[in-house]
Amino acid sequence: MSPDNTPSRDKLAELYIEQLPYELYPFQEEALLAWFSSEQGVLVCAPTGMGKTLIAEAALFEALHTGARAYYTTPLIALTEQKYCEMQASAVRWGFSAKDVGLVTGNRRENPQAPILVVVAEILANRLLHAELFDFDQVGAVVMDEFHSFADPERGIVWELTLALLPPHVRTLLLSATVGNAEEFIQWLRLSHNRRLELVRGYQRKVPLVFQWVGDRLLVEQLEEMASGDEQSRKTPALVFCFNREECWAVAEQIKGKRLLADGQQARLAAALKQYDFSHGAGSMLRQLLLRGVGVHHAGVLPKYRRVVEDLFQQKLLSVVVCTETLSAGINLPARSVVLPQLVKGPPGKMKLLDPSSAHQMFGRAGRPQYDTQGYVFVLAHEDDVKIARWKEKYDQIPEQTKDPTLLRLKKELKRKMPKRRENQQYWTEAQFEKLRAAPPGKLASRGPLPWRLLAYMLDASPEVDQVRRLVSRRLMDSKRIAAAQRELERMLLVLWRAGYVTLEPEPPRV
Repeated sequence: MSPDNTPSRDKLAELYIEQLPYELYPFQEEALLAWFSSEQGVLVCAPTGMGKTLIAEAALFEALHTGARAYYTTPLIALTEQKYCEMQASAVRWGFSAKDVGLVTGNRRENPQAPILVVVAEILANRLLHAELFDFDQVGAVVMDEFHSFADPERGIVWELTLALLPPHVRTLLLSATVGNAEEFIQWLRLSHNRRLELVRGYQRKVPLVFQWVGDRLLVEQLEEMASGDEQSRKTPALVFCFNREECWAVAEQIKGKRLLADGQQARLAAALKQYDFSHGAGSMLRQLLLRGVGVHHAGVLPKYRRVVEDLFQQKLLSVVVCTETLSAGINLPARSVVLPQLVKGPPGKMKLLDPSSAHQMFGRAGRPQYDTQGYVFVLAHEDDVKIARWKEKYDQIPEQTKDPTLLRLKKELKRKMPKRRENQQYWTEAQFEKLRAAPPGKLASRGPLPWRLLAYMLDASPEVDQVRRLVSRRLMDSKRIAAAQRELERMLLVLWRAGYVTLEPEPPRV
């Protein structure tokens, strides 16, 4: 112990590891030791399912034992709420109070004065912009979960701004999926923001994945096949990813009456559901689905109902959860299998193939370390292609040179009913699936422009334009793109000045 009775960091590392209920992976042990020995923090890069939350909790364990404050940031409200509950449970397990952990999002505040705050990323950025209102002297650590969001074209700049504004004494723990340029990012952070982080990477998933292209079954047939057999042979529980909320409900309705439940599962579900109130919003509809072993999870579902779905799934009472891809962003809902009914997303007529980073995030939700020796990823062909393949199989069974009148009539009838691809549909192929599967991990980079809203917000927080110029000049881009971004910033400032929203000193020449 140090003179003020605060445990040393070596002692804290020992205490934290000793209280863990299971043995660490070598990757986890390396990351924990790096955190407890680093001066400014650690960047942890590893595939989904490697146990990065355990590493994040070490920073909060240290803060509580040393009397410091800490922030835990995530990109999603749903993930923030789940982490809030998890961190409260951890605090109690460590001998502290659940009230030592607070939550702040755009629409919810719980224990906002707690030493540990779980927040969406924008909340921390906002507080750093208004540092005169929020004391960061006692903040010892910031954990940024799902840090690969840094590369998001729309919101990634929030993580850039946070790193730029964090005081030097605040240590950072950045938790990311596998990225292709970790060393480059570490160097950029040192040169642009004078922040030196250690790098720890994990490569090998604890539970390997088996990938399968399904070209001969429709979604309902595939799920019934996966749910058949005994506990060991079934491929459920499964997550089915859809790319809009309406489709989630439509798919759930489509499969709710199918053979998805094991013996006794519905009785256990009915008993478990008695403790919940389903009287609000879509509660009644959701309850009917849950009774049949099917859950729905997306941002439009009330938070209390999302938590019900999460609880039932973690108890292995649900066979299938139909969800949007936001669930792949770190929400703790591991499954034995992941099913993608399609590989394209976007508005009708403008659909695009999934980007590799998003696909890998969804793939990575398969395989539960505590239950499974391997996880399964099933990608389905378009239903039109399944129907075409089935037609072809029937048609090819008739000999080419047959003279049998019955077979000739059958062949003619089959040819008349030959299914075809539709002009207004977007299709994908097994080759595209294989390319996605084998694609290298994405890179951390500054992708999107400086949004008008953020510019206005920064100028409202401080009239110093140089702060905005520094942010733009230090972005993780090549020199040509930085120069273009700087020109765009000057154009934006002139637009605001000419409209009378800001005053620039010295005043630009009027043209």
